[in-house]
This record gives sequence, C-alpha cells and structure tokens, in this order.
Amino acid sequence: MNGRTSGAEQALPRAVGANPFAGMDLPMLLARRAAARGDHDFLTWVAFDGPSETWSYARFHREVAAVAAGLARRGVKAGEAVLLHMDNCPEMALAWHACARIGAVAVTTNTRSSGAELGYFAEHSGAVAAITQPRHLALIAASAPRLRWIACTDRDSVAGNAAQPAPADRFAALFSDPGEAPSLPADAMRPLSIQYTSGTTARPKAVLWTHANALWGGWAGAANEQLSPQDAHLVFLPLFHTNALSYSMLATLWAGARAVLQPRFSASRFWDVAVEHGCTWCSMVGFAARAISEQPMPAKHRFRVLSPAVAHPPLEQLFGVKTMGLWGMTETITQSIVTDLSAPSVMMSIGRPHPAYDMAVLDSKGRPVQPCETGSLLVRGVRGITLFQEYLHNPEATESAFDAQGYFITGDRVTLLENGEMRFADREKDMLKVGGENVAASEVEAVAAMVAGVREAAVVGRPDPMLDEVPVVFVIGTEEAMAAPDALEERVRAACAAQLADFKVPREVRVVRELPRAALEKVAKAQLRAMLAAERD
Repeated sequence: MNGRTSGAEQALPRAVGANPFAGMDLPMLLARRAAARGDHDFLTWVAFDGPSETWSYARFHREVAAVAAGLARRGVKAGEAVLLHMDNCPEMALAWHACARIGAVAVTTNTRSSGAELGYFAEHSGAVAAITQPRHLALIAASAPRLRWIACTDRDSVAGNAAQPAPADRFAALFSDPGEAPSLPADAMRPLSIQYTSGTTARPKAVLWTHANALWGGWAGAANEQLSPQDAHLVFLPLFHTNALSYSMLATLWAGARAVLQPRFSASRFWDVAVEHGCTWCSMVGFAARAISEQPMPAKHRFRVLSPAVAHPPLEQLFGVKTMGLWGMTETITQSIVTDLSAPSVMMSIGRPHPAYDMAVLDSKGRPVQPCETGSLLVRGVRGITLFQEYLHNPEATESAFDAQGYFITGDRVTLLENGEMRFADREKDMLKVGGENVAASEVEAVAAMVAGVREAAVVGRPDPMLDEVPVVFVIGTEEAMAAPDALEERVRAACAAQLADFKVPREVRVVRELPRAALEKVAKAQLRAMLAAERD
C-alpha cells in the first residue's frame, strides 16, 4: 500500500528504535496460539437459522492459510487492498486474517453503506478485489466496476436476504493448499487494515492500521478486560468496526480465549446464547444494554463483566456483574480510557486514561480543566502502535488531526470528575451516535444541500429511546420551493436514501423559513437540539 506520509511526520511521535512489537506481526500471533492451544476453541459461530460451528485455534490457523493461498493464487500481492464487505460471519474473520498473512490490506466497510459510499471506498483505497455476501453482491458489482474479481460466500449471515445475480466467484473456491500460503518476513509496521470513519467533512477518512496497531489492540484489550484463556467473549457488534474487531476479537486472540460470534444483536437471543456457550464477557452499546434489561433473565449465567461503555451501578445490581466504562476511537485502536475493574463503579464514568496514553483535557483557552469541569480531550501516543499510522492518501487531514505538541485532537469533550475519572460529555465535531454508529451531521447536510430548491440544511440529533439519537434535518428552501414544502421534503428524503447508509438517513425532514442563529450567523444547533428534546418531554 503506497500510503502518503503526513507533512507533520517529523513533529509527531512515530514508531522507531525500540518497538515493543519488533520482529512480530499478526500472523505470528495466530501461529503461536495455534501451536500452544491448537485444540482449544477460538471461534464459535452462532447462526440464527442453523447449527453452531466451532473453529479451534488449529483449524482457524489452517483455514486462514488456505484462504491466504487462494488470495495469492488469484493475484493479490502484498500492499494491495481487498474490500471486505460482510456482516458478521466466520468468512469475515478468516478473510481479514488471510489478508494479513500475505501482507495485503483489508478494507472493512460498513454493510449499510450506499452504492456511492462503496464506490468511494473502493476507488480511494485502490482495492483490487472484494469479498462479500449474496445480499451485498449486486451493489458491490455495480458500485466498484474496477475490481479485478469478487468472491461471494454461499449464504448470508441471516436467512432470507436474496441478491440479484451478479458475476462472482465462490468464497469456498479461494481455499487452496495451506502450504502454498506466502510467508513474509515479520514487519510490525507493515500496513494491515483500513476502516473508513465519519468526520467533519463529507468524505469519510481512511484510518490506516499497522500490524503493530493490531498487536497493541490485542495486548491492551486483553489486559484492560482482564481476559484469561478461560473467558468466552460474546460478540455481536459488527466486525467492520473497532469495537468488535479490537476490543473483542483481537483481545480474545491475545488472551488465547474464545469468541462467540453472532450475526448481529438480538435481544431475544442474548441470554439463551450467553448461557448455552458459557459467555463471561460482552462489549455492547447503550441501546443493547437497555434492550437486554427488558428480557427475562436466566437464573444463572457466567458473565463477570458487561461493558455498555459506561460504568452503571443500577445495571450491575440488575445483572449481578461488574459494568465497565471505556472510551476509544478507530484512531486510538483500543480502549484509551477504561474502568479499573477492581474499583467501585462511578455512575456514567468511562474510567481513567490508560498509562500508555498521555491525555489532556483543555478548556476553550487551552488550559487544563479542573475537577467537575468539561473540556476538549486530546490524546498523545505513538503513531503506528498506540495510535493509527495515518489517514490514507490524506496528509492534510493527518497533519491537522494533531496539535503542535503531537496530541491527537479527538473532537470529543469529557468532564473530569473529582476522583480523577472521566465522563463523556459531547462531541465537538457535531457527530451523532445512532445506535452505536457514528454519523457526521456535515455528511448528511452536504447531501441535503445539493437537492434542488434547498438553500440551507442543518442536521441535529433527536433523542431516541433505543438508538440514543436519530438524525433530523432542517431545511430552508428557495421561495419557489417553499411554495410546495411537501415536495421539497420528499426530494430531500429521496436524495438521502439514495446516497447515504440507512442509519444516516434523517428520520424527519422539517422545512422551515428560518433557523436560530449564533455568532457569525452560524446555525445555533444547541437551540434545535433543545427544541427537539422539549418536544420529546
């Protein structure tokens, strides 16, 4: 992968000299686990519509090598990108590790992305091939015509998702002789994977991880979660996001533990699956915690920790287990702020800074905040290890993401508590959190603003009891368009549905003649949010 380097390269800490993962890579970690714990279960797939299936460490290692050999046979070379557009499934995990084995770069994309978004991901990353599922096949084929080939699994993660015919190879045909899988010299700083993350611009940024990033994610996650080989991690969040990929799967691999993978979250199945498979740990988002709290609880379960991202004593009393607060981003690889599981829980706390990160919480004048004050969160680490390597092909974004002292500007605001812990406050970058998915208001606004008859658009989040918040767009139309507001509303809805992932599509379009204003005529979004919250109340 010929990633461009940032202009801030000389000023920012990078992995040089004594690299804690020197001489290592992700395939080496998997090989070590297969050698030491070959018969131990690593991955159990719990389908919604069929029997469960389990891969031991030895079987998983062998099948990764087989897929890696198939990728190489199909012409994928080290440094080339492969698009992985799949819902949770064993093939997703196998393909991601297979790319790592041959030095290719796995580009994991959100399966709710629109065709326009997929086309951008494929073009921007330079993907040469794609691996997907039947329900996504036609969209991939239509959106990324320059791909050399597409491989498709035999079935979807959830039954009943038929796809239109499109040219593709069977994923099963990639399996080749494991002995033919290329073996590269271990290089911790070799590019490993890309995740596209929403930002304040209309185009998502490509967060590039190295092998050292993944190894750090595994090591730190296992330590933060106090995982042992006896643990079983229930995983239902999407593998194309950092939470499931790093906090769950990489941490499990490092610990030599077991992952129980589901296609997606299901409140009605949660407790049955957890009890049947002896799950002890689960990372989730807020709406999932609320949903399972409304389900009948079993008399006994084996969970010792549930992480709804915040410490929550009432849930601890309900579930009978410790809750874990945490904070992290795709750019920080793992949980950079985390609960001390041995300490008493503080309501809604996300924990304390991880010792490997240098953090600052600053007020609007750049001064450290005092206890009980809220400020901007900045994080300093080592690029390529504890922080991402760069935003691929975007040196300007990489450089602007760091301040002059080398701190990564997270765009999040936190409140410093009296005991030294932190509580998440809000997002400076005007991000919405829709059911665990990040949505940039500016991305939705950019689509709405291009609709004929729209003069201005503003997007804010409306509180939602299950999804935390959902997007609402306010639009001011031209005089002509305002004469037919229903038609304008429908055009905005249609444009958003066609160009955005479904979770980004506004749940409501409000055609208004004016918007509240703040300084410099900027839209006073705080007033819009307050209005929506008041309507809810």
